[in-house]
Amino acid sequence: MDGNYMDIMIKVGMADLNTAIYPNALTTLGLGSCVGVVLYDPVKKIGGMAHVMLPDSTKIRNNENKAKFADTAIDLLLSNMLKLGASKERLIAKMAGGAQMFVLKTELDFMNVGKRNVEASKQKLKELSIPLKAEDTGLNYGRTIEFYTENGELVIKAVGRSITVI
Repeated sequence: MDGNYMDIMIKVGMADLNTAIYPNALTTLGLGSCVGVVLYDPVKKIGGMAHVMLPDSTKIRNNENKAKFADTAIDLLLSNMLKLGASKERLIAKMAGGAQMFVLKTELDFMNVGKRNVEASKQKLKELSIPLKAEDTGLNYGRTIEFYTENGELVIKAVGRSITVI
């Protein structure tokens, strides 16, 4: 922060997405099985964040909210960032979340929404040829994340754990 700007922390709600241009930053609270996916253009210092709740919009009847699903949220986030002047060729991605918040007494993978959200987000990034540079996913605890457009740092906070920066 160079003092010339009043930087703003833009909140991204659950099943929501938003963009920010330096000096503004993005945050989302309470990522449990949800995944926070961040896209970043380091040259233009444009960032975008999606709070993905579910992996696949095609499996749900009530799927109008494109920010809710990995397959549609990342597309929409990319589109919004391109409108702001980001270059797809320069974009990198980071993600956090996708925890298994409850111990399940079953081996059924479809019950592990966190894992499926991470996998679906990675698949979408791969389809779009956006490299995933860093992630802090899985395990069994919730996360709050903050993304800084100044330097592309994703700060991850979790109760009882030290702050991680990826």
